Amino acid sequence: MIKRIHIIGASGSGTSTLGRALAENLGYKHFDTDDYFWLSKPPLFTQKRERTDRQELLRMDLDKYESWILTGTLCGWGDIFIPYFDLVVYLWVPKDIRIKRLIERERQRYGSDIEPGGSRYESYQNFIEWASKYDEAGLDMRSRALHEYWMSTLTCPTLRIEGDFTVEERIEAVLKKVTQNNFR
Repeated sequence: MIKRIHIIGASGSGTSTLGRALAENLGYKHFDTDDYFWLSKPPLFTQKRERTDRQELLRMDLDKYESWILTGTLCGWGDIFIPYFDLVVYLWVPKDIRIKRLIERERQRYGSDIEPGGSRYESYQNFIEWASKYDEAGLDMRSRALHEYWMSTLTCPTLRIEGDFTVEERIEAVLKKVTQNNFR
């Protein structure tokens, strides 16, 4: 029975969006790796939590629930959780679509702070540059190559959803996989 799903992909590929929608559809608990990786004090997404602390916090939360969906990447720091997964879903979206989504998300989050002269301008520029490298980068950063390598080590089933699909289409693909595996 598939009760523990991990959804991975590049920033802007829709992992969190799919995770929240799928969790609601299935009645599962949703967790996101950013909530464990980053400290929640301002400025957000700038201060990393210690590896052992994030692992312990995530372990405590995952162990509380029988059915959950975890979104985001934990390659490297969270490999100890690989045995937890019943299914890993990989999302890939063309770079131009991802970057457009990220720019819009950052504008909604930070407004004029990401404009030239704004308090988050430099970090915003660095983030977009980093996210732009996903498809071409090697194993030394969050990249398609790293995700492909990481998925090759898994023993649980995987599902690839590659392309610009709606959230509903993605939910349908995951539910089809869940249903297939639950009847084996």
